[in-house]
Amino acid sequence: MKIELSEEHLPIFEAISSNVRIQIVHLLSKKSMNIRELAEALGLSSAIMTMHVKKLEKANIIKSEMTPGKGGAAQKVCSLAMNGLEIDFPRKNVIPRESRRSEVSIGHYTDIIIVPTCGICTPEKVIGLFDDPRYFLDPERVNAKILWFTQGYIEYKLPNFLLHSEQPEELEISMEISSEAPFTNRNWPSDITFFFNGVNVGMWTSPSDFGGKGKLNPSWWFEEVNQYGLLKRLFIRQEGTYMDGVKISNVTINDIDIRNRNWTFQIAVLEDADHIGGVTLFGDGFGNYSQDIVFKLFYTKIAQEDQALQPAADTE
Repeated sequence: MKIELSEEHLPIFEAISSNVRIQIVHLLSKKSMNIRELAEALGLSSAIMTMHVKKLEKANIIKSEMTPGKGGAAQKVCSLAMNGLEIDFPRKNVIPRESRRSEVSIGHYTDIIIVPTCGICTPEKVIGLFDDPRYFLDPERVNAKILWFTQGYIEYKLPNFLLHSEQPEELEISMEISSEAPFTNRNWPSDITFFFNGVNVGMWTSPSDFGGKGKLNPSWWFEEVNQYGLLKRLFIRQEGTYMDGVKISNVTINDIDIRNRNWTFQIAVLEDADHIGGVTLFGDGFGNYSQDIVFKLFYTKIAQEDQALQPAADTE
C-alpha cells in the first residue's frame, strides 16, 4: 500500500508508533492469532491487547473475525490485512500532482462470461437463483452490491476525462475482493488476473473466501456464505504495476493506452490458472469497506509549450 504523508493517514501513523503494535504485526506475519494468544505472547492483559488491536484495525493494518473457540465460545482471531506500506514524502521542486476519482458500482458491468458457483445480490435481496449465470443479465443487476463466480471474467467500462493538458502519472484501482468457495473457506487460494484496456497488468492470489461476519452486511444476509474481502489497491505506475506494495508485473502506465476516451477494466480467473478459486466482489453495503470499485488517476499539468508534443486522446 502506498500513501502520502498527510493528515488523512494519521490513523496509520498512530497505529505503527507503538513498539507493542509493531510486535503484534510481526507475530501476525507468521500466523493468525486470537486476542488471548497475542496477550500471552507479549505478556499483556487481554484488555490492553484489545485496545492495541482496535488501533491496528482502525488503520486497516489488521483484520479480525469472530470464530468458534474451545467449548463453542466465540473468539476474536486477528490476521494481517496489509502486505506492505510505502510513504510518499513531499519532494522539493516537484510539480504537484492532482487526481480525478471515479467510482463504478459492482452491478454496472458491461460484459461477463462466468462459470458457477455464482450469485448476485442487491442490499435488499438475491437476484434470481444462486448458481445460474443467466441472472447476471437481469435488469436489476444495476443495483447489485455483491457478486461472485468461480471462473471466467467480469468487465467494467467507464469514461476517461483526462485532458490534453494533463500528464498521467499513476492509476490506482481499489476494490474489496476475495476468493469464492462453496460456503466459505479460509484456505481457498484463487489466482485473479486484472486486465486494463485489454492489457494483462498482473495477477494476485487471493488467500481465502472469508467467513465470520462482514461489518456492513444487511441483517438478512446468510451467515454461511461470503462475508467480506480484503481491500486491495492496484497501482499502475511509471515503473510497473503493484498490488499494494508488491510489484506484480512490468506493465507501466505508458503500456495501457491511458489516453483512450473509454477505459475497460476486467477481473478474471483464467481457465489455465494454478488456483481456480473464484472471485467475490463486495460493494457499498456488503463486506467491511463502504465503497464499490474506485479508480483514481493521478496527473500533473503540462506546460503550454509542451502540450503540442503530447499524443491526442483516442476518439473511439
